[in-house]
Amino acid sequence: MASSRKSKRPRLLSHTRPTSVTKPASLSSQATRSLIRKHHTLQKQLQTAIAQGDGNSIEDLQTQLEASGGLKKYQEASIQGQSSERGGDSSKVLVEWINEMHQLGQSKLRMLEVGALKVDNACSRSEVFDMTRIDLHSQHPDIETRDFMEMPVPSPKNIAAEGFHVVSLSLVVNYVGDAVERGNMLRRVGDFLKPRQGMHRKDEAMNSVLPALFLVLPAPCVTNSRYLNEDRLEEILVALGYVKVQRKLSKKLIYYLWRFDASKGKTQDTVFRKQEVNPGASRNNFTIVLK
Repeated sequence: MASSRKSKRPRLLSHTRPTSVTKPASLSSQATRSLIRKHHTLQKQLQTAIAQGDGNSIEDLQTQLEASGGLKKYQEASIQGQSSERGGDSSKVLVEWINEMHQLGQSKLRMLEVGALKVDNACSRSEVFDMTRIDLHSQHPDIETRDFMEMPVPSPKNIAAEGFHVVSLSLVVNYVGDAVERGNMLRRVGDFLKPRQGMHRKDEAMNSVLPALFLVLPAPCVTNSRYLNEDRLEEILVALGYVKVQRKLSKKLIYYLWRFDASKGKTQDTVFRKQEVNPGASRNNFTIVLK
């Protein structure tokens, strides 16, 4: 579903990766989680200050981010958090789901991993996927330096050949600092997925789930948000042409596999505004907006 619609680059996403990272000293699991939470909190506060034009707060928050180690420390913590020793590789869930359906001898599935940090995760080690990995500031020669929001969209003529069976947004959407830009990112995924018609795969089980979006979010984004719950998220994705085919909730994360069918989606003008769906003083403010 190629589209001429242009989306702005998510301001905060464009700063999620430093240009180089040396091998870090190991952090404890608790220290890793604490650093990531603090970085996310400061980034959210900074985004609010920028929106309000509060110069003093912007300067103070930028100082706090630098004092806490900035982007480099966040990157190191993210990589350590994904280590197999700590059970942090979210792609293991996708491999488990796909392995239940993928038949030996079938051709590999083309997969686009957005925000790739490592080249030895479960998807990369499996025999199922032909990987294309991108990140804004690649840490490895097998990860292409590219901004997903500026990645050229395959033309309708070439989408069947150049499109992907699976696009992975694992712990990517939640880092985008602006709710509208999160919506723009989800809206754009469909432009890179192969059309359901004409895939001609022999394994019917795979045909029932492809092409697909693998979406991973911190669980509180949908379990404890004032403006987003699972029903609301599903409404948004159904409007974009998706059907939920797999779901897994852990203590920290929620995993989804969504089948895409461009013919089922509504128009590009579909709107989902910020709307309270889960009142409560202890809720967070995470949401996704379509404009």
